[in-house]
Amino acid sequence: MKRRTFISSSGAAAAAALTSGGFAPVIVSAAPAKRALMKVGATAECDDEHLKAVARYGIKHVVSAPPIAEPGRLYATVDELKQMRDVADRNGVTVYLLTPPNLASSHIDREKNPGIMLGKSPERDREIESVQTMIKNCSAAGVPAIKYNLSILGVLRTGRIPGRGDTTYTAFKLADAKPNPSLTRAGEVSADIYWERITYFLDRVIPVANEYKVRMALHPNDSMTPPEGYQGVHAVLDKVDGLKRFVSIQESPYHGLNFCQGTISEMLQNPAKDIYDVIRYFGSRKKIFNVHFRNIRGNRQEFAEVGPDEGEVNFAKAMMTYKEVGYDGVLHPDHVVQAPNDPRGLQYTAFVYGYIKALIQAADLAD
Repeated sequence: MKRRTFISSSGAAAAAALTSGGFAPVIVSAAPAKRALMKVGATAECDDEHLKAVARYGIKHVVSAPPIAEPGRLYATVDELKQMRDVADRNGVTVYLLTPPNLASSHIDREKNPGIMLGKSPERDREIESVQTMIKNCSAAGVPAIKYNLSILGVLRTGRIPGRGDTTYTAFKLADAKPNPSLTRAGEVSADIYWERITYFLDRVIPVANEYKVRMALHPNDSMTPPEGYQGVHAVLDKVDGLKRFVSIQESPYHGLNFCQGTISEMLQNPAKDIYDVIRYFGSRKKIFNVHFRNIRGNRQEFAEVGPDEGEVNFAKAMMTYKEVGYDGVLHPDHVVQAPNDPRGLQYTAFVYGYIKALIQAADLAD
């Protein structure tokens, strides 16, 4: 207990005792310490082999893609989702969030189901209906959340650079980002057109999420694009102000973000200083549904994706900020650092699992 609190409490008790003409015991009660409610998670295929691999590290929450038997179907049936949950349950793991077969972070020219982001009806209406069906089926099967993207350009990178030891990192340099081709099949997409397509989607999807109580977690656009646009696209979800506007379009506890800390750090000129206030903004409004816990070296002009302990962002301070806002969801690795003797990234992700778990325990002990 702080000295000032003790003196104030004991002084009040002593005064009460003197007023009553006797002596009373001094009872000092301290407020309960705030707990760290975050959990470490993993992205894993929902089969026995992969779930046993994450369970051995004490991980109990996974993000996974559902099994879909019929090629081209854009939603999982209730039975398929229950089958997914059964596999997780027998391995002591919970399916915390799933990813649909469309609305991935893919470039529009490679996307098999581009109707929503092309703004093309009736194709986008059929695709939105599949999202609505997925929400209803997730509710029936007990899967609480869906992660999705509203991306046209996918993940933008300009190459790889050497990392520590024998690792290599993906890198991005805005000055070297040369659009090829100059336009995507989406053509010229202004910011206003982009917002119209986003709003069209949200107006039809979030009311269903509200009804069935399934959280919809948007992943921001990765990465920053120049003010004049890129390949004719003026992306709007690659900026913090754009994400603030996005969460305000629908007022709902089921409308929020897959808060990719790495991607959002890429949006900032000074991520070492500014990321904590961004966490506070969205976390205090309960708009963070899932966290990709990834670090970068650099800023919005030029960055590399690095290990959690070697980037601009102090991960211990970031973890304390999630605790401060009462975030009770999952944090998990994202975008594996590559090494020749670790082709699937299993060694690297095991390191990050332990790193996140240790940070959560340290945050739980801190005042």
